[in-house]
Amino acid sequence: MPELRRTFLTQIAGGALVAGASVARGGAPADALPTVSFGKATITRLIIGGNPLGGYSHSTRKLDDIMRHYFTVQRTADLLIHAEEQGINTFQSHYSPLVRDGIRQARDQGSKIQWICLSHPGEDNFWNDIVGLKPIGIAHHGNRTDDAFHFNQNPEKIRDFVKKVKDAGIFAGISTHSPHVFARIEDSAWENDFYMGCLYYLTRTPDELKGIYGDKLVTKEEPFVAGDPARMCERIRSTKKPCLAFKLLGAGRNCWTKELIEGSFQFAYKNIKASDACIVGMFPILADEVRENANYARKYAGA
Repeated sequence: MPELRRTFLTQIAGGALVAGASVARGGAPADALPTVSFGKATITRLIIGGNPLGGYSHSTRKLDDIMRHYFTVQRTADLLIHAEEQGINTFQSHYSPLVRDGIRQARDQGSKIQWICLSHPGEDNFWNDIVGLKPIGIAHHGNRTDDAFHFNQNPEKIRDFVKKVKDAGIFAGISTHSPHVFARIEDSAWENDFYMGCLYYLTRTPDELKGIYGDKLVTKEEPFVAGDPARMCERIRSTKKPCLAFKLLGAGRNCWTKELIEGSFQFAYKNIKASDACIVGMFPILADEVRENANYARKYAGA
């Protein structure tokens, strides 16, 4: 860790966090990654995730702020273009002006990157912008999915959202962090085309948390429980619908060593279906995470 800190401080001093500096990149364009069908599209089994662009580190406020400061429109476009150079053909994120402008700029520079959007009924004001970016899929936001089921906030609204997406001719998904919510939707035979499943159950209710920890968590802390990935992967394997597994690296908690990172990729691809893919957020400020993660996917996603 001291070495990482020295590198980080050196980059700050050298202007790596100044708007306009490019995303860390390295190596020549890589071979294609294994792919799977996703509605009418073909996606790579590694998808680049958008949480770092919005400053959603699932860690600390300070890291959130660093991420938001780092990702300018140019850096966002550079990241998407570099992902394609490393064989990744799909990007998943929330909608935001930064995402909109980054995708447009990347495409203006020749990018063919495909986009899967995470949204919910409260974003109706952005619907035309979202559809205008031609997403290959739209999924209902996972936190809002789980809240609707946990706190009786009318889960049928999620079903209505899925129908709206399908009526627009777009592959419609539901994201969830909860294997129990996943099971309830699947058992009810909803019309969604795909799932996004978080490998960590971050949306446990207060009673569930008390059952595990016997106390409240500190402010903004989230429950990354070691047995969660196996439980979600079991649900993912139980459905025939395509699934996109996310947070396999535990929002950085599984990144202490190269062996732990590689093991997390190996576990995920071994325990989801061969027709599924993984979403991984990448923040290439210290290293070329895009190239490194693509190599892990190349090694395990086709096994």
